[in-house]
Amino acid sequence: MFTSEERDRVRDRVFELARADERVTGGAITGSGSVGADDRWSDVDTAFGLAAGVDREAVLADWTDVLDQELDVVHRFDLRHGPTIYRVYLLSSGLELDISVTPAAEFGAQGPNFRLEFGQGAELPPAAAPDVDSLIGWGWIYAFYARAGIERGRPWVAEFGIGGVRDQGLALACVRKGLPAAYARGADRLDPALTRPWEETLVRSLEPSELRRALAVAAVELVREIGAVRPALAGRLAELLPVRRSPSTPRG
Repeated sequence: MFTSEERDRVRDRVFELARADERVTGGAITGSGSVGADDRWSDVDTAFGLAAGVDREAVLADWTDVLDQELDVVHRFDLRHGPTIYRVYLLSSGLELDISVTPAAEFGAQGPNFRLEFGQGAELPPAAAPDVDSLIGWGWIYAFYARAGIERGRPWVAEFGIGGVRDQGLALACVRKGLPAAYARGADRLDPALTRPWEETLVRSLEPSELRRALAVAAVELVREIGAVRPALAGRLAELLPVRRSPSTPRG
């Protein structure tokens, strides 16, 4: 398992590469480390702006050649989001290293977890909050998907769908309470009175009766959350979703 000292060395080496690269216009620490909230389990999150016309993949390829020689990289892959490429490295110590590269005009803080270390960052509007109607829509899609999985005798499909309902419902609660919604980052900061009912949506076996039980609870809790933001819609969806009891007033 990696140590905090290794994490610091890896981060410093990445910034050393970036500072020496004339194609880079600025560099930042992102994630928990940017606000001093990193702990024993935190990874290395870095972000860099690139000059206009610079090939993002070429920069990542050059840096990867160096990092592959200096670090024991087990695996790596890329994620793309808008103008940004995220290259994710897994090191043999279990440390995750994330390097993102973005054109300079779109490189900057869109939230609190961004600390510029050198160079310049653009003034960007805050990142938009998750769309409530999309969360609601995915919630009922997952519920229907789970129900179909049960009836088709596909229990793993059903289990996946039930988890999706739970994820969307908790994300709705996070948005409603002003907490981060992506990847359940705010879920542990919700009032236990909000999260405790969702514990009953955890599937205990793949038996059809158990899947139906968990889905019924998930549907109730999803409708309850929807009712907090779209009361009329919650009533309509309660007629369509596999809800076995009428939802009560939203908690919290």
